[in-house]
Amino acid sequence: MKLSNNSLNIIYLCHAEKGPSGGAKIIYKHSDLINKLKKRFTSQVLHIKKKKSKKWSNSLSKVFRSKGPKYTGWSSKDITVKKDFKFNWFKNNIKVKNDFNFDKKKDFIIIPELYAHFANDLCIKKKIPYAIFAQNGYCLNPTNDYQSLDKAYKNAKFVLSYGKDITKCVKSAFPFCSNKIQESAYSLDKKDFNFSVKKINMITYMPREFPEHSSHLMFFLRHYLPKNWQIKTLHNLKEKEIYKHLLKSKIFLSFCQLKGLPLPPVEAAIAGNKVIGYTGEAGKEYWHEPVFTEIPVGNFSKFSFEILKSIKNKKKNKKFKSTREKLIKKFSPELEIFRMKIMLNKIYSFF
Repeated sequence: MKLSNNSLNIIYLCHAEKGPSGGAKIIYKHSDLINKLKKRFTSQVLHIKKKKSKKWSNSLSKVFRSKGPKYTGWSSKDITVKKDFKFNWFKNNIKVKNDFNFDKKKDFIIIPELYAHFANDLCIKKKIPYAIFAQNGYCLNPTNDYQSLDKAYKNAKFVLSYGKDITKCVKSAFPFCSNKIQESAYSLDKKDFNFSVKKINMITYMPREFPEHSSHLMFFLRHYLPKNWQIKTLHNLKEKEIYKHLLKSKIFLSFCQLKGLPLPPVEAAIAGNKVIGYTGEAGKEYWHEPVFTEIPVGNFSKFSFEILKSIKNKKKNKKFKSTREKLIKKFSPELEIFRMKIMLNKIYSFF
């Protein structure tokens, strides 16, 4: 991609896994948004993967285990660029970067918390300015090399966070970062939801989250679910298909576990579902009755009771609608753009 002499390039690091990923979707939206703003900035996404040789060597090391403490997590020597990769389960128009060649005069790197410990080799040694994007407060320790992690966070220009719980976790793990946390946001545009779709007696959930728990719940529900109700699993579907089913269903079951700010429960709520289940801890920020009902992790009796209670309660009151409207406002494109502009102005000041 050609850059004008005056433009700065914001490069997001992202994993190159095949399946759906809320974190990748948010990175894509942010990068695409920067390119749409078209003011002094361009943006690319650089996808990384583990080298095949490292996968084999790691497998062998598990077979021939030696005594004593070992380094855990990926190393910067383990990774390579996945060229021309793009997620295709949702619409996007990102620009892809295919190498680790950075220009300190115009490139600014944003590294997800999962890869924060790569900062020394990718950025610090080369004097490339960067920030860390903390998307999940419970994934701040991707390695047991805490010295490298501390160094990465200390040298970061700022740390991005889009949730109160994420911010709390960052401050706890890296107290020296308390004054350089930059608020971010992600949005869900209500224009992407066709609210004219007719609701049917359907319950939806995503089995990849806590699969053992969803299996237990289905077992306990089997004798009590009314015959005119159906359960639909949403797994490895494109975004358009997921939204289609969420717009049809009346109840969404959440099995989030220690998430940054869970995306599927918000999507389900905006699509008009009653959301029942686990908050993922960080979800408590938006988890309010009557749209959401929290279930203590593993309490399948209460889980079943609340599902059956919601089935009997056919009408959604004014409070349900007003709570849902507040949720739509909280995750609005306008707020995402507002916080993005603040971040870009901060980045511009570093050059």
